[in-house]
Amino acid sequence: MTNILLITLDQWRGDCLGAAGHPIVRTPNLDRLAREGVWFSRHYSQAAPCGPGRASVYTGLYQMNHRVVANGTPLDARFDNIARAARRAGYAPALFGYTDQAIDPREAVGPDDPRLSTYEEILPGFEDGLHVPSADLGPWIAWLRELGHAAPTDSAAALVSEPQRPAEHSLSAFLVDRLIDWMQTRERPWFAHLSQLRPHPPYAAAGRFANIYAADDMPAPIPPAAERSRLHEALLAHPLTAAPKEPAAMRRVMAQYFGMVTEADFQLGRLWAALEDAGQWAETLILVTSDHGEQLGDHGLVGKSGFFEASYHVPCLARGRGAVGGTVVDAFTENVDVFPTLAEAMGLEVPAQCDGLPLTPLLHGERPAWWRDAAHWEFDWRSASIAKGGDPDPWDRRLERRSLAALRTADGAYVQFADGAALAFDLAADPTWRTPLSDADSVLPLAQAMLAWRAQHADRTLTGMLTESGGVGRWPPLPPGWVARRPST
Repeated sequence: MTNILLITLDQWRGDCLGAAGHPIVRTPNLDRLAREGVWFSRHYSQAAPCGPGRASVYTGLYQMNHRVVANGTPLDARFDNIARAARRAGYAPALFGYTDQAIDPREAVGPDDPRLSTYEEILPGFEDGLHVPSADLGPWIAWLRELGHAAPTDSAAALVSEPQRPAEHSLSAFLVDRLIDWMQTRERPWFAHLSQLRPHPPYAAAGRFANIYAADDMPAPIPPAAERSRLHEALLAHPLTAAPKEPAAMRRVMAQYFGMVTEADFQLGRLWAALEDAGQWAETLILVTSDHGEQLGDHGLVGKSGFFEASYHVPCLARGRGAVGGTVVDAFTENVDVFPTLAEAMGLEVPAQCDGLPLTPLLHGERPAWWRDAAHWEFDWRSASIAKGGDPDPWDRRLERRSLAALRTADGAYVQFADGAALAFDLAADPTWRTPLSDADSVLPLAQAMLAWRAQHADRTLTGMLTESGGVGRWPPLPPGWVARRPST
């Protein structure tokens, strides 16, 4: 058995890595993982915002199957998850940060169960190493006051004031400190999940990192297309998703975001050093990813929503347990692959529920003859409709129409809306998602690929089971070598 360190960084764009060739942002410690391990350059989250995106990481399921469609949607208790799998493998997995998962109300002990009042419960299976919900940063705020800071009680206000305090007292530093303390008291092997909030907004970097990037040096974001979908227009009009109209204001947001990225990377460097000092660097499998991306002004938007790639393209890096150093994987990989990968690393079979695939061969420098040729993500905005007072009586499933699924290949993208509308984009001609595809010969194969993806990944809770005279068992194994041949369609 090996140590397992799963790190999630909240709202981190996939291009914000030095290893990715970003012209401004510096991430030397994640770049080290890329040099010594594997960087998955085309890695994608499966949903936004945080709760839905993390549900896919933890269960290996697409949103169409786990059905966590908003922050606060319960995660069905019948699903397996990373923490439960770690326990089966003999670990006592510990959480440092948060998982943003609401409990299944059928698991509650009654209507007054306090777990029903928050969507930031700990994912079942994790021990509370240090649970710090993103909406209640009380443990960090109490620590700040012990250090003599006049920290506000309100969590959002405490984050906004991060530039006024030393970076050594940031939320990211606090969680890394506690994880390092925990590692020093644990018998090996151990499993830890570090769930960092930054670079999630508010856009205010800690200490000296608030000033390391000049606003005047920021690149121009991708402007909105002249012709826009109804969803895009709605996002442009929403105060939480519309980017600042003044270019100078947008540049300040970008400078702070990049500062948060570099500060989070700096704190990871402290964690790398602690692992080395403890003699555990070589025996720890580290996997780093994010729950979703960040628009950062692209298409006139900030935050994470809609169908554009910036909201779903995220980093993924892994080091240890046979990972071939310096490998760059340009195949499409997804956050649903995280659970299967860690299951194999822990010596477990990949749970039958998983939509994802183990990244194990890619970590070892091998490329399976068959691998997915597209990335997929989903977005559901029914919660925004409810908040506005719309659809009070969804007897005709009007809320289910407030969703989309996106498929992104090397050269094109297809977006299917649940109300029947669709969009397609020519990414070979224009990678900014502003050049539509309209000819049937180009759009039809993308639409067919979307339909096939949905059909192949529909809920299969019992479809892999077979009742036989000896009891209930799995379908017979596929013949040897089947993975080496792409299934015919």
